[in-house]
Amino acid sequence: MEPLVWVGLALVAAGVVGSVLPLVPGGLLSVAGVLVYWWSTGYAEPSVLLVATLVAVGLVATLVDYAGGAIAARAGGASLVTTAVAVGVGLVLLLIAGPIGFLVGLAATVFAVEFAQHADAEAGLRVALYATVGVLASTAVQVLLTGSILVVVILVAIV
Repeated sequence: MEPLVWVGLALVAAGVVGSVLPLVPGGLLSVAGVLVYWWSTGYAEPSVLLVATLVAVGLVATLVDYAGGAIAARAGGASLVTTAVAVGVGLVLLLIAGPIGFLVGLAATVFAVEFAQHADAEAGLRVALYATVGVLASTAVQVLLTGSILVVVILVAIV
């Protein structure tokens, strides 16, 4: 195999890993890998339709990455202010304590802001749970999406 084929495969694999690492755009790495692989084959394989499908799946994974937690928080009843503050605190704690810091910061901030606004501990806990589960679920969805891209590209490369 050509060196660029390996670069494309490595980028797609990095996309799967990036799906579980905070601040690493797994979906976009997968899209880059698909395009590098396609370019390395002289646009011969995979077909244009398959490339378009894989790029679309990668873009959906990116959307899930950036919006999944916020959508879950909003579904749980969090306000836009709560969601924005929680993401900000989560990102700061991510830099200090890693992914666990992000999750704890997100959940604690959602609870604190919701409790401060409504003085309802039960509702605050419910919204915090929605937000936390949403972040974890969005990670799982990203892994499934980027993993499927990896499997397809490997199959195309070996067949």
